[in-house]
Amino acid sequence: MTVIERASVAPSRRSLLTGSLAGGFLLAFHLPVRGADGPARTPDAPDGKFAPNAFIRIDNAGETTLVMPQVEMGQGIYTAVAMILAEELDADFAQVTLAHAPPNDKLYGNPLFGLQATGGSTSVRAFWQPLRKAGAGARAQLIQAAAEQWQVDAASCTASRGQVIHAASGRTLGYGALAEAASKQTPPQEPKLKDSKNFFLIGKPLRRFDTPDKTNGKATYGIDVMLPGMKFATLAQCPVFGGKVGKVDDSAAKKIQGVRQIVVLDDLVAVVGDHMWAAKKGLEALVVTWDEGANAAVSSKDIWENLRAASAKDGAVAKSTGDIAKGLASGEKVEADFELPFLAHATMEPLNCVVRFGPDSCEIWTGTQIMTRVQSEAAKAAGLPVDKVTVTNHVLGGGFGRKLEPDMVVAAVRIAKQVDMPIKVVWTREEDMQHDVYRPVYRDTISASLSGGKIAAWKYRVTGSAILARWLPPAFQKGIDADGVDAAVDIPYEIPNLHIEYVRAEPPAVPTGFWRGVGPNNNVFAIESFMDELARKVGKDPIAFRRDMLTKQPRFLAALDLVAEKSGWGKPLPARVGRGVCLQPAFASFIATVVEAEVDSAGEVKLRRIVTAVDTGIAVNPNTIEAQLQGGLIFGLTAALYGDITIDKGRVQQSNFNDYRMLRIDEVPPIEVHLIKSGEAPGGIGETGTTAGPPALRNAIYAATGVALRRLPIDRTLIASGKKS
Repeated sequence: MTVIERASVAPSRRSLLTGSLAGGFLLAFHLPVRGADGPARTPDAPDGKFAPNAFIRIDNAGETTLVMPQVEMGQGIYTAVAMILAEELDADFAQVTLAHAPPNDKLYGNPLFGLQATGGSTSVRAFWQPLRKAGAGARAQLIQAAAEQWQVDAASCTASRGQVIHAASGRTLGYGALAEAASKQTPPQEPKLKDSKNFFLIGKPLRRFDTPDKTNGKATYGIDVMLPGMKFATLAQCPVFGGKVGKVDDSAAKKIQGVRQIVVLDDLVAVVGDHMWAAKKGLEALVVTWDEGANAAVSSKDIWENLRAASAKDGAVAKSTGDIAKGLASGEKVEADFELPFLAHATMEPLNCVVRFGPDSCEIWTGTQIMTRVQSEAAKAAGLPVDKVTVTNHVLGGGFGRKLEPDMVVAAVRIAKQVDMPIKVVWTREEDMQHDVYRPVYRDTISASLSGGKIAAWKYRVTGSAILARWLPPAFQKGIDADGVDAAVDIPYEIPNLHIEYVRAEPPAVPTGFWRGVGPNNNVFAIESFMDELARKVGKDPIAFRRDMLTKQPRFLAALDLVAEKSGWGKPLPARVGRGVCLQPAFASFIATVVEAEVDSAGEVKLRRIVTAVDTGIAVNPNTIEAQLQGGLIFGLTAALYGDITIDKGRVQQSNFNDYRMLRIDEVPPIEVHLIKSGEAPGGIGETGTTAGPPALRNAIYAATGVALRRLPIDRTLIASGKKS
């Protein structure tokens, strides 16, 4: 096993900025933006360039444009995608630029989803082979063009840094000079891919090339778009889910300087102003009587009672091996249930969308994870054919699954239809928090039997929303939500009698959707928390207990052994300090994580150290993997410590960061990331840290106090009480 060592990091503002800007290899970054004079040229209109496939454009000057099928929302995917394409193309990075892909499921659809969507930690693993083939095929055409010009065998030519080389004669031709001739070559059906030992980009810890423009202010997010004559709007929806507008008194709002128009629709009101401040103050001045509808009495208490009742019912069988009834009867039976709350996304960039209507067209500027769905849903709202709606995407100030939904764009289009000018619609933080599409509440019930120090049988039932049934109906089959049981059906442990069920239970009124992991961050929490309880039952160390059931899982064993070594597992700790471990199979990566935490007598928890070891296959960019794991761990641990959306009288009770707490910079401990070198195809990494943090923290608290928490966020009162499992 070869380990790529990564530095221990305790993030600070200073280290973040200096570390990102100092030195490194930078790739030119260009995003075409539609301006006031109309749409810019889109990547699928090559205008005479060598365009061998959907992803590559090379002009006669040698400038290479790589068309990005996925969107950048802070995860570093533009750098990773560019590295994959440029690696097989043998491009000159100094002449490479990037362009957003236009909406087109056929050309840019995610192979794992069948539509153009960024999410599920799929960008690298889904596009790994398609992008490599695209680059290798284009390289073969360029080489063939040069070989014909030189009248030599193509096999005697090679490519490097944007040039084709004939070593025997010392001749070279740049890609620009070959672009026209290469466009006449027939693309190979199965281009030869590089052996990994010949990679010159993949595997190097390259700096993210979008960092400079993000730090100097040149990067354009959706919220930055400005059009001539544009006005600003902000909106309010009924505070009760599903409610409608009753009466509106706008007399006070109209008196506010800068307020231009009040828009009243059946389910929302919006104020249009010369600037955001005028629109916001105008909205505050409106007196709205809401028709709250049927959900005005819904509360968290009701939702949990319904969920618990549903979890007592038999579910659809997602997986069953061995004889579960016999297995449960054959040893010491242990049972537990685990619950996770609603969570909001709280992206740093508030929801926003710019809309401009023409006589028979609609133009949209936004940041979205799902381009084609935004285009089609906007067309419906605009009452126009899809081909009359253009969508310009921008880098996202956070997505986390929230921008896999088109609702913010649909609302903006509906408002813009009532206004005779371009408008930018921006949601306030309160509107965003209280009208999110939330991570579902989940309840997991587990029954296991123990025999000979191992698990003999495992019956697992997950109860919660079926997000896929709404978002991607073909993926919801035979009563099974594939996302809901993710990481449960592929539990890594060798258990002879295994039975997994799924019960669909939709919370009344509350909209649910993807939240950086969803099914896996639910199931891994329940499974890995219960594993520690079972280890204690049989008197084994938690890592030793896991190792005994991983005899045929070398990649998991390697991650577990490495994290034990690097975390100092087993070394003495002070009183009320514990280490907790989590092992997970989610997103096709093999990751083990240890959290070290201190718990005071009042139940307050201090994070002391986090160590994670991961085999994610070929590490395209180790820097990105390290950053993603750090960010994901912070994101997940924030939720474990504080995250909870509650409902009362049909309303979300939280409104901003004052009551939906974030982990603060001085609360983040040192985070060590250790990458295991692998020749396997890449796995996903964007959500693995989010999933790993909560169970490892819970198990650290368990080790420190003996209190077995089974619900999140952590209950400080329960911890302080010292109740044992």
